[in-house]
Amino acid sequence: MTVRDVAVEAYREALPALSASLVGGLVAGVVLGGMRAELRAVPGLLVLVPALLATRGNVYGSLGARVATALHQGLIEPRVTAGDDRLQAAAAAALANGVLTSTFAAIVAFFLLTLLGSEVAPLPILVGVAIIAGLLSGTVLTAVVVTVVFAGYRRGRNPDTLVGPIVTTTGDVFGILFLLIAVRTVLAIAGVF
Repeated sequence: MTVRDVAVEAYREALPALSASLVGGLVAGVVLGGMRAELRAVPGLLVLVPALLATRGNVYGSLGARVATALHQGLIEPRVTAGDDRLQAAAAAALANGVLTSTFAAIVAFFLLTLLGSEVAPLPILVGVAIIAGLLSGTVLTAVVVTVVFAGYRRGRNPDTLVGPIVTTTGDVFGILFLLIAVRTVLAIAGVF
């Protein structure tokens, strides 16, 4: 196999996922641009957005890599089964890490903005938004990552090539969408919005 053959194969596998990532990022940007009222109602939320989106990519990209490695090593089968403790443990750990990291990011953002003298929403509001958004997006990302890795593997694709762009796209789109839902939910509970 020549270098050209390897390059063509890599682009053939990655280009559709990268194209979807581009479109997804634009959709997430449009949704974020439409969140002006929510961003004004929760000062400090805009500071939290990059941290929350990065968390999705890091945590669920790692989940995808673990699942892909387990497939390559023959430790799991490319389908969800009731007794698959390895897959369930990996999914539960990713979800817990995602929620904990989101909560930590909200706490750090609150204290950093307070230290800098910037206007910031109350800590319970930021933490509530982070937890709800983390749970919702984590649930969807876990399902998407496992589905994409298994489907790609069964079709002869390298799941490692698919995981990055798919996690980024799904994390951006659903991360922003669920952030919007979380903000509206928390503000409704708090009686602010």
